[in-house]
Amino acid sequence: MKRPLLIIAVVLVAAVGAFVGFSGRKPPPGFVSIREAPAFQNPQLLERAWALPVAALYPHPVVSQTNPSACGPTSIANVLRSSGSATATADQVAEHGSGCFGGVCFGGLTLAQLAAATEGTSKELKVTVLHPANVEALRDELRHANELTRRYVMNFSRFPLFGTGGGHHSPIGGYLEAEDLVFVLDVNASYQPWLVSTARLFEAMDTVDSASGEKRGLIKLER
Repeated sequence: MKRPLLIIAVVLVAAVGAFVGFSGRKPPPGFVSIREAPAFQNPQLLERAWALPVAALYPHPVVSQTNPSACGPTSIANVLRSSGSATATADQVAEHGSGCFGGVCFGGLTLAQLAAATEGTSKELKVTVLHPANVEALRDELRHANELTRRYVMNFSRFPLFGTGGGHHSPIGGYLEAEDLVFVLDVNASYQPWLVSTARLFEAMDTVDSASGEKRGLIKLER
C-alpha cells in the first residue's frame, strides 16, 4: 500500500475505534436526549432560525463533512462561504491544520488547532478562542450571534446532548433570544441543523477535550 493511502487508512481505523469506544458509554439514569425536546427540529422554529440575518447567508443545506475527522475544517469552510468565499472547501482549511493530510485530520482538530488552521486559511478574519465560564457568559456571547460581522464555530461533546458520541465542531447559525435557543448548523449530514437551549449547549461545551486537556468552547470570527 502506498504511504498516503496507508496514512488515511490508519486515520479512518482510529476514527472507527474512537466511535466504538464512545458508543459503549452509557448515559446516567434519567438522561433525556435533546432529540426529545419539542424545539429540537421543530419545523416552524427552524424556519425562523434560517431567516436570521447570519443563518440566511450560509449554504442551505450546509456543506457536510466527508470523513469523521473533518468537522472542524468543514465548519470553517461553511463560515467562509457565508462570508462570500463561495468556493471555500474543507480540504483548503485542512491544509493548514496540524496533523492533517489529504483532507483527513488524525484524531480531529482541537479548538486551538482549528483556530490556527483558520488563521492560515484566511487573513481577512480576526480569530478569537473563547471559553465561556458559565451559562450567562455564553448567553452574553450568543446575543451577538446574529450580527453580520461575526461568525461562531463551537466545539462541544455530543454525549451530554444525545447520550452518545464524542467531540464535534459545527457553526452557530444564530440565536433565538426570546426562546433562548441556539441554532446549530451541524455539519454531520446524519444530524442536520437543530436547536438547543443555551443551558444544554453550555453543558456540552463545558467538557474537557482529552486531546488538549482543555475545556471546549467557541471560535469567534470577525471581519
